[in-house]
Amino acid sequence: METAIRFNDLEALRARISKEFGPWSEPVELTQEKINRFADVTGDHQWIHVDVERCKRESPFGGPVAHGFLTLSLLPAFSYADEWKITGFRNVVNYGANKLRFISPVPAGAKVHARSRLVAVEAKPLGSMLTRETEIAVVGQDKPAVVYEGLALFVG
Repeated sequence: METAIRFNDLEALRARISKEFGPWSEPVELTQEKINRFADVTGDHQWIHVDVERCKRESPFGGPVAHGFLTLSLLPAFSYADEWKITGFRNVVNYGANKLRFISPVPAGAKVHARSRLVAVEAKPLGSMLTRETEIAVVGQDKPAVVYEGLALFVG
């Protein structure tokens, strides 16, 4: 059962800060079609992402790989099985990032999943700022593809 914590209950939120990551989310598949559509939206048609035949011949990865920012942009698609949820806020504003690293490639067709942990909670004039560290990894691989420390402002 999920525990509800109000966005402005700093003490309860800080009690959820952890050095340990939560469980892995359900996986999301990064198909070549998704990669191609992302390339169309961003204008990034670098061959290492979209030219399957050239990648088979020349890429050190043996095939196309997903854009790092495509992998990062999947964060809202991951469904987490957190034991708690934040309530009572009007909206959440993506405030930015403290850290972003693209550590290992994600091959086209791979399934990725994510896990996160709360690392900081801070009172702000409009609400509460939460800092979460998230790892995105190819299912079955230990080394993460992306490490992201994101800031979210929960507005009351």
